[in-house]
Amino acid sequence: KQGGAGVSLLLIERGEGVTTTRMKTRYGGAAGTAFVKFENVKVPVSNLLGKENQGFKCIMYNFNHERWVMCVIIVAFSRLLLEECMRWATLRVTFKKPLLAQPVIRARLASMAAEIASCHAWVEQLTYQMCQMDPREAPKLLGGPIALCKAKCSRMMCSVVDGAAQVFGGRALTKTGMGSVVERVSNYSKFGAILGGSEEILDDFAMRQAAREMSAYARL
Repeated sequence: KQGGAGVSLLLIERGEGVTTTRMKTRYGGAAGTAFVKFENVKVPVSNLLGKENQGFKCIMYNFNHERWVMCVIIVAFSRLLLEECMRWATLRVTFKKPLLAQPVIRARLASMAAEIASCHAWVEQLTYQMCQMDPREAPKLLGGPIALCKAKCSRMMCSVVDGAAQVFGGRALTKTGMGSVVERVSNYSKFGAILGGSEEILDDFAMRQAAREMSAYARL
């Protein structure tokens, strides 16, 4: 079968014919990212997970929660960056004045705070709905909103990282000292835009889901 209808999930045990090679990533080795190679591997029928040709449903079933977790992480790191920026702008003195005394810095921080707060509020709303909604209805009703929230959060984080780098200046490029948090988080800023579905794919998915719910008789 073609497309998602032809996908089955199999449990492949490490053994003869299975080799893995570690792949170095920006986020370290804890995730176990590796290149997996299969050579004439025999898999018992009993290792089929779920039903044949219905593996795509199993993969999709977890996406809502995975994307929600990523939204939570993104918002948390973004709030951490804002906190670091506020601390730095208070302590850093330029031309005998704290950096926070500069209107352009306050405007930058205000923009960051507003972006973070809007995403935080959206995540809180979705969290409440996930806890209260019937699990059988959630995939249909929350799939699109969660996808949009994740895309929005990932774009927000890139903007916040850029703002933090501007506030910290050269310190944002250092691996030690007060700029180390900005440097570390900047390495992760694009993960949210890729993992769990790219921004463009999530935007398209949300709109296609919304279009399916539109009445066939809708008129302006």
